[in-house]
Amino acid sequence: MVADRPKGLAPIGDTPFLRIQIELLKRQGARRFVLCVGHQAEQIEAYFGDGSALGVSVAYSVEAGGKLMGTAGALRLAVQHFAPRAMVMNGDTYLDVSYADVLAHHLSAGTVGTLAVSRLDDASRFGTVILDESERFVTGFREKQATPPGHGGWLNAGVYVLERELIETIPAGRPVSIERETFPAILNAGEKLAAFRCRAPFYDIGTPDDFRRFQDVYRELQ
Repeated sequence: MVADRPKGLAPIGDTPFLRIQIELLKRQGARRFVLCVGHQAEQIEAYFGDGSALGVSVAYSVEAGGKLMGTAGALRLAVQHFAPRAMVMNGDTYLDVSYADVLAHHLSAGTVGTLAVSRLDDASRFGTVILDESERFVTGFREKQATPPGHGGWLNAGVYVLERELIETIPAGRPVSIERETFPAILNAGEKLAAFRCRAPFYDIGTPDDFRRFQDVYRELQ
């Protein structure tokens, strides 16, 4: 799809995807960003620099030696930036919600982590997030093969608020998946993860079809 550049620089029209994410957050008041980068990191650093051209501050947490650390492993490398918490987003998903509301929901829940979840009427193509009866807390995760065709579900929308104490539970020095390892371990330890439910559509540019779909959606928003 974009073999010559990292996914965050995938062009949406004339604009790199990651810039669209940053500008969305900037419009909502965010000014300090930390980018967890690995493969082809130099291209992202060359484009964004220190962020001053966009009116924000950008720092970098780099996976050294080209070793991919997984979603949680990359966050473990950036643990010093959680003071005491941070809003975390996947670098290839887009969710247009009020991030102030996500943070407020997290603080009121008093949990070590909060996941934004988006409802999909047919979730059979995706893994889903299992909520408790109140739909306020996460109780588990279901692989996509376990969701029958035509059945709805809550999808992980790739937006979290995470406390430093959660990040410090992630093993250092090896690849770790946040959804398959970290979050289940947190639940197994008796901690709670809050769910911020939203109806706003989220977009994942990880496949060619979804990449083209977001290009079409973004064009209509301009």
